[in-house]
Amino acid sequence: MFWKPISLIPPETKIDFFGLRKLTFVVSTLFILASIVTYVVRDLNYGIDFDGGIMIDVVFPEQPDLSVIREQLQSLGLGEIEIQEFGGPENILIKIQRQDGDEKSQMAAIGQVKALLGDNLDYRRTEFVGPKVGGELIEAGITAVLCALIAMLMYIWLRFDGWQFGIGAVIALVHDVTATIGIFAMMQLEFNLSTVAAILTIAGYSINDTVVVYDRIRENLRKFRKMPIGDLLNLSTNQTLSRTAMTSLTTLLALLALFYFGGAVIHDFVFAMMWGVFIGTYSSIFIAAPLLSVFHLRRDGETVPAASETS
Repeated sequence: MFWKPISLIPPETKIDFFGLRKLTFVVSTLFILASIVTYVVRDLNYGIDFDGGIMIDVVFPEQPDLSVIREQLQSLGLGEIEIQEFGGPENILIKIQRQDGDEKSQMAAIGQVKALLGDNLDYRRTEFVGPKVGGELIEAGITAVLCALIAMLMYIWLRFDGWQFGIGAVIALVHDVTATIGIFAMMQLEFNLSTVAAILTIAGYSINDTVVVYDRIRENLRKFRKMPIGDLLNLSTNQTLSRTAMTSLTTLLALLALFYFGGAVIHDFVFAMMWGVFIGTYSSIFIAAPLLSVFHLRRDGETVPAASETS
C-alpha cells in the first residue's frame, strides 16, 4: 500500500522572508519595548513561590474533590489559593498567598484552613514562605535563565564556527524570553517557578528551531558559493519551513490537550508553553535568520554578497 508523508506546507515554497525583515524587526522591537514598559509599570503577578505565602501538605483518607476543596477554601477570603495533587491522589498541596501582618496572621490563616478541612487529617507539613525566600527564588530563576543563554551562545558559536550564528541565536532567545515575560505582565498571569521552567523549555525549543535553520544556511553557504545573502536565507528558510510547521503543530496539539483537560493548576504554565512555541517559531524564521545579514555573514573569510537585496 502506497502512502505519502503528511505535509502542512507545499514543497518548494518561495516565500520572501528576507524581504519582510524590516517589517518584522519593527514589529518585534515595538513588542519588546511594550513588554519592558509594561513590566516596569505593572510588574509581574508573582505567585506564592516568589511573593511568599503558606504551604500545607495534607493527606486525606481517600481521594478528595479538588474543585470542592478549592471553593471551600476560597470562601475563607484568604486571597489567592492553589491546590494540586502532591505525590498521590489522596495527598494534596495547598498554597495560600502571604497574609497581611506578621507571623501571627499567617498562623491564624493556617488555623482557619485546618478548622475547615478538619483536625483528623494527616498534616505532613505546614510552612510559611517569607518574602526573603521569594527574593532568593527570583534571583535563582534569573541566574538559571542567564546561564542557559550563555551556554547556548557558546554551543552555537562552537558548532557553527562563527560569531554571527552565536549572537544571532542569543538575540532571538532574548527576544523570546522578553516577549514571554511581557505577555505575562500584560495579561497579569501568575508568574511562579513553573513559569521559569516553561521559559527555560521555551529557550530550548527556540534554539532547536534556530539550529535547524542555521544548519541549512551553513550547508547552502558551501553549496551555493556565489548566491547573494538574501536569496540564500530565503532558500534555507523555505527548505526548513515544512519541518518547522509540522513540529510546531504537533507540539501545540499536545499543549492544547493539556490546557483544556489538565486542570486550572497548570493553565498558566501551558499557556506559557503555547506562547513559547509560537514566538520561538517566529523568531527562528523572522529574527535569527535575517540577523545574519545584519552581522555581515562571511564565507571562507569573505563577506557573502548582498547584491540581490531588494528591500
